[in-house]
Amino acid sequence: MTTKTKILNFVQKYTMIIALVLVTSFFAWRTGGKILLPQNITNIISQNAYVFILATGMLLCILTGGNIDLSVGSVVCFVGTVGAVLMNKNLNMWLAVLVMLVVGLLIGAWQAFWIAYVKVPPFITTLAGMLIFRGLSNVVLQGKTMSVTNEKFVQIFGGGAKCYVPDIFGGSELNILCMVVGIIACALYLFFTFRSSAARRKAGLETERPLVTVVKAVVIVAVIMFFTLRLAQYKGLPMALIWVVAIVLIYTYITSKTTVGRYLYAIGGNEVATKLSGIDTKKIYFFAYANMGLLAGLAGIMTIARLTSAQPTYGQNYEMDAIGSCFIGGASAYGGVGTVPGVIIGALLMGVINIGMSIMGVDANYQKVVKGLVLLAAVIFDVLSKKKGN
Repeated sequence: MTTKTKILNFVQKYTMIIALVLVTSFFAWRTGGKILLPQNITNIISQNAYVFILATGMLLCILTGGNIDLSVGSVVCFVGTVGAVLMNKNLNMWLAVLVMLVVGLLIGAWQAFWIAYVKVPPFITTLAGMLIFRGLSNVVLQGKTMSVTNEKFVQIFGGGAKCYVPDIFGGSELNILCMVVGIIACALYLFFTFRSSAARRKAGLETERPLVTVVKAVVIVAVIMFFTLRLAQYKGLPMALIWVVAIVLIYTYITSKTTVGRYLYAIGGNEVATKLSGIDTKKIYFFAYANMGLLAGLAGIMTIARLTSAQPTYGQNYEMDAIGSCFIGGASAYGGVGTVPGVIIGALLMGVINIGMSIMGVDANYQKVVKGLVLLAAVIFDVLSKKKGN
């Protein structure tokens, strides 16, 4: 393999990471470094937590063949509405949370049934869901805003000023707990990276050169510690980050280490061949869309906790943010390709663009134009890559 080919393969493999670095560097330059201030980094996490969660679920739908779920924004709104009503009737907070998750799951299962077993196209089914649950949210709230006053609920699931993990070490100017967690995360990353590399070499499988592995590990550890330090300089670990990390770890494991995850990729690669090999594709479709409803329920919980209220307008364009993050993060428009870490990078890129343009005072309409162009560029790159591969 020539040096030129290696460079092209490297750029293609890490396109979105390179794009994220370049975009962040651009906004750091244009904003005089303001985008890298501790508070702004925390805001990127807290304000985009719903995108990370919804995009993770959306990836599973996209893997089945480029299918999407247009209803998630309306489901987020409806679940939040149900939760606000229940908590205003003094229902126990944890019971209300459970009900919200179950409602999200039931909505997902209802739509999954039509998609998987009746073969109604996902676009039509979820478009109907988008209209139905937006309308139901308006009916329940009667077009009004309902406050969420449960402080414990807001602290655990929210993203506001009080929604941070307490520093048990009592740090003042620097959150010591945050630094400890960052160091542990780096140690675990290094342990699993080098253990995996050693296992592949022992099995006689192809591996990266040791120097490449070391350089990549050093860069990733440096990035983790940089952001850990920034968070520690503000208020520490946002509760929203804890939920996002939990979801990312769970679904990274599901998509890469379980048979269900393998089946999702197989259906996107060739559904007919997957079905002929004895796999029940209907169950896999059902799982993908029911799971999307469950994660929309969690996003609904976090939305009303962050905004401390429920409104009929909440969740608008959430589905577009999730879909855009998936395609920008490397998911294929044809299905069968994409990873959870890639989706998170896509969501981070969208978040950096949003907050960077906001700091620069760019009009909201132009922000939509830029995001649309970024999404189009990502899909064009995917299409051209497919043609080149063929």
